[in-house]
Formats: sequence, C-alpha cells, structure tokens
Amino acid sequence: MGIGESSPIVGAIVAIYYLGCAVGAVLFSKMSDKLGRKRSIFLSLATASLGNLLMFASGFGYTKGALAVMLTGRVVMGLGVGGIDCVIPTYSSELSNDEARGKALAQEFQSNIFGLLMAFGLNLGVTVCLGKWNQWAWRIPIIVMQIYPVLLMAFVERLPESPRWFIYNGRQTDAQAALNDIFGNEGDSKLDELLDAHEKEKDQHIGYLDMITPSHPQFHPTVVTVMGQINQALTGYGAVSVYGPQIFELLGFAVRDAEYLTLGNYTSYFLLMTVAWLLIDALGRRKLLIQGSFILSVSFLLLALFGGLAQNSSKLDIPIFVPGLLGTIVLFIATGAFGIGWLSTVWLIPTEIYPTAARSQGTAISVIVWGFANFAITFLTPVMFNNLSYFIFGVFAVSNALAGVWTWLYLPETGGRTFEENQAFFTDAKEEGTWRVSKVAGGEYGVFKYPDPEGEGVVDAERVPLLQRVEDQVPSVE
Repeated sequence: MGIGESSPIVGAIVAIYYLGCAVGAVLFSKMSDKLGRKRSIFLSLATASLGNLLMFASGFGYTKGALAVMLTGRVVMGLGVGGIDCVIPTYSSELSNDEARGKALAQEFQSNIFGLLMAFGLNLGVTVCLGKWNQWAWRIPIIVMQIYPVLLMAFVERLPESPRWFIYNGRQTDAQAALNDIFGNEGDSKLDELLDAHEKEKDQHIGYLDMITPSHPQFHPTVVTVMGQINQALTGYGAVSVYGPQIFELLGFAVRDAEYLTLGNYTSYFLLMTVAWLLIDALGRRKLLIQGSFILSVSFLLLALFGGLAQNSSKLDIPIFVPGLLGTIVLFIATGAFGIGWLSTVWLIPTEIYPTAARSQGTAISVIVWGFANFAITFLTPVMFNNLSYFIFGVFAVSNALAGVWTWLYLPETGGRTFEENQAFFTDAKEEGTWRVSKVAGGEYGVFKYPDPEGEGVVDAERVPLLQRVEDQVPSVE
C-alpha cells in the first residue's frame, strides 16, 4: 500500500483493531443480555466477517482511500472480535461445571493459538512463495480467515443457549431443556441450583456506571478484572505475539530465519497449551499466574543479557549463534510460561466473580481494558524496538515482577468454587475492611479448593496429589 516499513502508520494499522475490540465488547455484551448468548455470538461473527472483507478489498484496483478502507476494516473486524472475546468466555463458563470451567476456557484458547499458528504459517508460506511485496501475500491470509466465521455461523444454531440466561429472563422451561441437553440426567438438580442462585440475584440491576462507582459492591471485582488485563499486558506478550520475528532479529537472526523461528515458537505455544488446561483446574488460577510471572521475569532478564551479547558479539569475540541459540530456548520457555499461566486465566476470572446480572458487563470491561492495553503495547513496541533495542526485555522483566506481586496480594483463588462462593470473597473483604487476600477470612480465599476424592464437598488441594489432580482432567476430555 506504499507505506514504509518503519512508518508509524504500520503500528496504527495493527493497533486500531484493539480499539474496535473495546467498543465491540460493550455493544455485544448488552446484546447478549437482551437477545441471548447465541445470537450475540452469531452477530459478532458476522461483524468480524464484514471486517475481513473490507480489509481484503482495501486498495484492490484503486489507490485513493485505500488506507481509510483498511483502517475501517480493522475497526469493524475488531468490533466483531471484541464481541466474541466478551460473549464466548461468559457463555463457556455458564455451560461448564464448577470444577471444569478453567479447562473449558483453556481448551478454547488452545484452539485460539492453533488459529494464530495457522495464520502465521499461511502468511509466511505465501510470503516465501510470492514475495514480500506482492499484494496477494497479505490478501490471501485475510480472505482465508473468512472460512472460520462462516463455518461458525452455520454451526452456532446447533449449540444450546445458556441456562442461566434463560432463567435470568424468566424462561424456566427453556432452561430445563438446555440443562438436560448439556448435563443429561443431572439437569434437574442443576435447575434447582440455578433457581436458588437466581432468587438471590433477581432484584439486582447493575450498569457500567455502577461497576466503576467505588461504593458499589461490584467495584471491587471490577478492579480485579481491570488489573488482570493490565497485568497481562505488562507481561509483554502482546508484543511478542505480534512482533515475534523482530524479537528473534534482536537475538541476531536474519529476517527469514527469524520468521521460521517464530513459526516454531507458535507451534510450541500451541502444544504447551495442553498443559494449561490440564493444570488450570488442578493447581488453581493464582499459582499459575504467580509462577508464570516469576518465570517470565527471569526469562526476560536472560533475553536482555543474550540480546546484548548478540548485538555486541563482534566486540566481545563471541560467535553470534551462541547468544542467539540460548535466547531462542529462553523465548520458547517464556512463551510456554505465558500460555500456561497468563493466557486463559485472566479471561476466566471475570466470568467467575460476578453475579448473572453483571457477568457479561464484567467480561466486556475485561475486553475493553485488554483492547486499550494492547493498543498501547502494539503501538509503542515498534518505538521501543527502535529506541531501546534489547533493553526492551529489561522493561518487560520489571513489569512481569509487578504483575506477579499484585496478583499475590489481591487476586482471590476462584478455581473449584461456585459463582456464589467467589462472590462471597468480596462481601467478606468489605466486612474485613481490606482487599488483601491473606487478611480476608484468614486467607481462605488464597487457597485452591479441589473436589474431595473421598466424599462430598471440596478440600485443600494439597491433600490430593498433583498427579491425581491432573489425571482427573483427562476422562472428561475423552
């Protein structure tokens, strides 16, 4: 399109998509409460599909206004994807058992990473075959994306509607049918549980303004939601996923080698996401997040070291492949740590801590913050590359440490608990006059609970061997 590789417009084209996501989250979250989760998903997919078509058509046979059409397409696609990112986690959590919510969403994100892997692989393949400056090198990947929203739109009608949405809208008979479709013989008992929960929540009418009002009960969970997405952005992995080849170039690799290594990194990313859905309901959310932050901080410190050695290898008389190889291994480890610890968890938690009346709004706020945070990261990363070089890794090391400390102090463990039990944390925190997890109810909410293998209820996870907890996740997948 005649835009220079180092032009700031490149960052704007990439980043403006996230602003569309933020707006789409609000629009489609409201739609999901009024029209249902399924219809909102369908319309989100249709909007994303329209954005794909606009991007494909930009500059196709004309030059005047091509950039405006591309930017419009990015925003429209962002609107649709923002809706998908908002509604599907809510829908997924409302259809899952309490002990399997994390696994369900982590499996969804593993599929998401497969899409990332396929997209990058296709992009690299057509670039190698057609050349970097051939317009079909970017038009083919865009139009191929149409396969997925079209297939999903054809399939979505076969899915059950959320039973919680039915009950929230006074459609008990439809809720019963949906529960029987999802849970079989357990549907009747599930209906009683949902009716009891709805009885406690039915008079609640919660708006976005309520959720950002400090005196409102939903302000505390909203802060937890906002900080989760800010902390995920602080991991720096938005930059790594978008600008992977440039990261490998900082480690001393040529452009084409950097692209192949990025493809290998995404392949490892996809495979390691299996570990995420095995562990998220076996270890809990807090441990994965805190341990992920620690590994990422150490990894980025090492990447700063290896990046510096690569940039100064001739002065130090070091073979450049040595820091490049070591840095590649560390970056693969860091990618796995992010995927296992930080990818799906911060999307899952907002679906677990709000009442039904606020769940879609809470997830929308999560997407909004994600959109603005990643807009900033993807827009600023090229600038940081140009001005900081390998010191950018040091910045991410510090930001990961900050994210881990905040999580340890203020994020309650939501795994293995019902929606209502998770909401009780915020009530107890208000009574205690503190948001510190360790000081609320004697630190009970910082402990991961696990279904008691010897009877009813749950126990501290430490009483069940980790191997047993992991093995318990496999039968339901089969």
